[in-house]
Amino acid sequence: MGEIRDIEKSTPRNLPSTATGPELSLQVIISAAASSMREMESDAPGASMEVYDSSDSSGFPFEVNPQEAWLPITESRNGNTVTSVFHLLSSGIGIQSLLLPVAFSTLGWAWGIICLSLAFIWQLYTIWVLVQLHESVPGSGTRYSRYLQLAIAAFGPKLGKLLAIFPVMYLSGGSCVMLIIRGAGTMELFFKVICGGEATCEEKSLVGAGWFLVFTCMAIALAQRPNLNSIAGFSLIGAVTAIAYCTLIWALPISKGRPGGVSYDSLQGKSDMSGICDILNAVGMIVLAFRGHNLVLEIQGTLPSSSKRPSKMIMWRGVTLSYIIIALCFFPIAIAGFWAYGNKIASTEGMLAAFFLFHGHNTSKFAKGFICLLLVINCLSSFQIYAMPVFDNLEFRYTCMKNKRCSRLVRAGFRIFFGGLAFLIAVAFPFLPSLAGLIGGISLPLTLAYPCFMWISIKKHHQKANGFMWCLNLGLGCLGMVLSVLLVVAAIWNLATKGLHANFFHPR
Repeated sequence: MGEIRDIEKSTPRNLPSTATGPELSLQVIISAAASSMREMESDAPGASMEVYDSSDSSGFPFEVNPQEAWLPITESRNGNTVTSVFHLLSSGIGIQSLLLPVAFSTLGWAWGIICLSLAFIWQLYTIWVLVQLHESVPGSGTRYSRYLQLAIAAFGPKLGKLLAIFPVMYLSGGSCVMLIIRGAGTMELFFKVICGGEATCEEKSLVGAGWFLVFTCMAIALAQRPNLNSIAGFSLIGAVTAIAYCTLIWALPISKGRPGGVSYDSLQGKSDMSGICDILNAVGMIVLAFRGHNLVLEIQGTLPSSSKRPSKMIMWRGVTLSYIIIALCFFPIAIAGFWAYGNKIASTEGMLAAFFLFHGHNTSKFAKGFICLLLVINCLSSFQIYAMPVFDNLEFRYTCMKNKRCSRLVRAGFRIFFGGLAFLIAVAFPFLPSLAGLIGGISLPLTLAYPCFMWISIKKHHQKANGFMWCLNLGLGCLGMVLSVLLVVAAIWNLATKGLHANFFHPR
């Protein structure tokens, strides 16, 4: 996703000398066209290697690339700290956070808090790395506004795409599929709450695929905004609703007291292998809760940048503010949720299901319906920001072929096409949320490992001056890759031993 050079100015080792045939479709990534332009300009008398765009107030020299002004992610660079906070909260707080008490039921109090704290610090560090690498060469004007673009700059075209394209593809398009599944399921739950158990009302309820279609149509109807900056309002709504439901979902159980028979003993398999796999699967759930790394560079790409005030200063201020709020959401959910339900939550699909199961009978219809409504609105809002890299990539392909900006009709067609594709995948694989541990293991390198290796590759000329950073990033990167392999193996082991109810094409 987003296989685009933000500014077509890369290091000489990333530029091929020629580009023919199929390579022309990737001309922005490999910058062949830009290389040729530079050579022609250097041959002309008095030509300058640096071109200034008078419409940009950055003060950075860079080569003009009109295509960047046509694409959703880089079309507008008028963002600020406030909009970055909205985007980071909307993409960073998701329904996956409701699985944190489930992970605690396996890890227990001490190890649960330790693992959650370490994961929070680790992923916050890798976000800092990504923010610093967005403009790796100060004053050059080169901005990496897409995760895959930075991976290609760090690892080369072949290895960069090989390592990053699947995790980025999943974390963009796959997250939209998960939002359809969760959002549609919550819409159905909201309908049942409003019905109040009346048989005549529930008989009129849609079937599973019907709810999927309703949610998808609503999401695509909202997805007609032109660029990432223009959906700041949706991100604000997503951030507010996420904070609201995260607070309500742990505050209400505490106010109503714990159900009887709550135990806090760690739940692990009887055999040593089963116990290790259960622990790793719980770690995978914690890692999966910290999402949004594939959008950090994209969000930073919407911010203005200048030699006096580079975008990393604005972005890091936004990251600091947003992750203070994220911590105030995640830790109470994990701790209060496990306190309220203990090991009983292990048999549910997270805090929402546990709340309805154990406290639904003594909670008002209004409170239950309000929580469901907040979740639906949050899923619709999060869909907008996670779909934006997909829209960006589709429009990139179009602008490469047509050499012009997408019209409104073409843009709407691309978004309807993606919505239909995501809907079909959601209907075909409605059991994807049950693969949380496996998905967390697969996406872990993109969150915890790749940014560290990117730092080593891009900053290698400065490593001698800062050996500590080199050792730190090498250690964290290797540990992240090892942990990813262990999580995937453990998830596969659990699926093989405990089974999976794979209800293909039968959403419920």
